[in-house]
Amino acid sequence: MTAASGMPPALNIIALATFSAALSARALDPVLPHVAEDFAVSIATAASFAAAFAFTFAIIQPVLGAFADIFGKARLMIVCLALLGFANILGAMATSFPLLFASRILAGIGSGGVFPIALGLTSDLVGAEKRQVAIGRTLAGAMTGNLLGATVSGLIGDFLGWRGVLAVLGGIVMLASIVVAIRFRGAALTRPPRTSLSALKQGYRTIFTNPNARICYAAVFIEGCCVLGLFPFIAAFLFELGQTSLSIAGVVIAGFAVGGLFYTMTVSRLLPKIGVNGMMIGGGALVGVQLIAVAMGPEWKLHLLSLIFMGWGFYMIHGSLQVFASELSAEARATALSLHAFFFFMGQTVGPIAYGFGIQHAGKVPTLLTAAAVMIALGFVCAKLLRQTGPADAAVT
Repeated sequence: MTAASGMPPALNIIALATFSAALSARALDPVLPHVAEDFAVSIATAASFAAAFAFTFAIIQPVLGAFADIFGKARLMIVCLALLGFANILGAMATSFPLLFASRILAGIGSGGVFPIALGLTSDLVGAEKRQVAIGRTLAGAMTGNLLGATVSGLIGDFLGWRGVLAVLGGIVMLASIVVAIRFRGAALTRPPRTSLSALKQGYRTIFTNPNARICYAAVFIEGCCVLGLFPFIAAFLFELGQTSLSIAGVVIAGFAVGGLFYTMTVSRLLPKIGVNGMMIGGGALVGVQLIAVAMGPEWKLHLLSLIFMGWGFYMIHGSLQVFASELSAEARATALSLHAFFFFMGQTVGPIAYGFGIQHAGKVPTLLTAAAVMIALGFVCAKLLRQTGPADAAVT
């Protein structure tokens, strides 16, 4: 990822930030059964960690997006990396379920200052015509972090328990915050932020007068609910099939990130061939088919294969929506992308609750089949309603 390849070298630094943050994003998913056992709570209660993390990530977005536009994206991202590392270490020392729950809330705040701001920095660096490829490369850092995070969490969990998972990943994120801070010091990323509080208010107005805004934000909410809301239950599904190894659960969950990496490697070739609409339709359909496959309860190897294809399809549609969101406003780009993250993680907040309710009252298969139908329809709706238009305030950049 160098200047020679047509992409700014600074994208490497941004990818490192997303990689380190993503390590702990799904850290507890493979070890949830052991967390539930240690604190004598149900799997559904333990899965509330995912909802707490996602909800905190979501509600902090309007604040963090505004701060990033006013005070600078890079500075805020580094501070949030340090907070995320501290929250993981605090969670490793938790002596009660409420304290561990609180540490995940702090982790949600810290993670909330990394992903959308990294996308904002990437969008500042690269023009709209190359932005989906650039965002795909930035996401490669996050996908690699998700891949290693889920896999390593399962491996560490088998040897050191869930506390060891949080302690190790917390230390890694703290070190990464230091490295990123050093590297950013000499990186000429963007012009100094010019956004003021009054301009921020105008930025919100600009964002929501764009008809694409409501479609983008509704779509990512649905994505978060139907796809990411499933993840806290995957280990439990495998337990029901007799596969109780945390390492296997981590590998299966990591399959989603493998699919995401496959997306980053294929987007530059797929996009010219099928266009943005084809990416959204194909991505939604691919996710839907894999949700149907998971509903059938295959062995863990087929579960893994389904998660790989699900990750590929998910990022085909999600990456397209991110580009639309990056074009809602030029001057308040971090705010627009933070709102995008807000709705996405609100979906992840509702998702585990909705899946838990559906599985308990309707059963696993009907619940997953419903989610599959919604995702297939979503791709077609987005392709029909979203229009490629520049931001209304583009003239002032």
